Amino acid sequence: MKRLPDEREGSFVETVVPPDQSLRRLDQYLSETDLPATRSRIQRWIRDGGVSVNSVVVEKCGHRVCGGDIVTVTVPEAAPASAEPESIPLDIVFEDDALLVVNKAAGMVVHPAAGHARSTLVNALLHHCGGLKQFEDPIRPGIVHRLDKDTSGLMIVAKREDAHAMLSRQLAERRIKRGYTGLVWGCPAEPSGTVDAPIGRHPRHRQRMAVVEADRGRRAVTHFRVGSVMEDGTLLFLDLETGRTHQIRVHLAHLGHPIIGDPVYGGRVKHLARIAPQRRPRLRMMLGVMRRQALHASELEFTHPYSGRTHSYRAPVPEDMQQAVTLLSGGN
Repeated sequence: MKRLPDEREGSFVETVVPPDQSLRRLDQYLSETDLPATRSRIQRWIRDGGVSVNSVVVEKCGHRVCGGDIVTVTVPEAAPASAEPESIPLDIVFEDDALLVVNKAAGMVVHPAAGHARSTLVNALLHHCGGLKQFEDPIRPGIVHRLDKDTSGLMIVAKREDAHAMLSRQLAERRIKRGYTGLVWGCPAEPSGTVDAPIGRHPRHRQRMAVVEADRGRRAVTHFRVGSVMEDGTLLFLDLETGRTHQIRVHLAHLGHPIIGDPVYGGRVKHLARIAPQRRPRLRMMLGVMRRQALHASELEFTHPYSGRTHSYRAPVPEDMQQAVTLLSGGN
């Protein structure tokens, strides 16, 4: 097996399948190599898009390898075993004995992972409510759903295991309503619509997601409604029916209207090149303000796991998005 350094995460491990290993399951074959991992961990790497066969990402553990196949595994850096409390300010919208609703700041990672061992939302939550240490999961205690690092907005955090189980069930049954506000380049042709397109790992860039064929991804549904329309961009209101990784960002890029500021899905310089030269200076100024994807989880509605009452919350868009709207609208 050949190891190659990777500056982003861990290392690449490459192996060529011997002829006598043809038709073995991918996870079984890899578990019998000298990879420093158990079969269950290898299966997780496969499902997370970290294994490719002949340069094509394979996410099925049962994929059958053939003699001569080149199998490449990205071995991630080890994540921290636990999270430590840190005194980090939190914008708490609601809190009781069962849960809290927090307005997460852009730039904050939700929980510790490889490359982000400290200064996460979980580190802050452990300092704020020490009872989270009782959760079985030491890395994601109480986390019901996540937001990308550079997406701001509302999140639910359970403070007790039973509350977490009930809220997670609501999420799985699509009874938690999550509304987003986003700024996109251009304007959709219709005032409202639905994107129903499966999402999976990008076939070449494993850290990205993409709209893929149904058999290679999971169903993903995003509803959108046009708000304010400006010369070069539009304020959209979005609702998630499903919750796939990067779902809104991928779906809007698929429509040809990427989220403004999104460096991964064509929302920065790549799209700016399509704009008439005379309008670019103001838009460059706008991107200087909007240094992240202009996406904010602005609405949240769920049923309280103990009282059974409906809880609804709204969080206004943060200052950077407000400034971006002003610049898109022609203001200063």
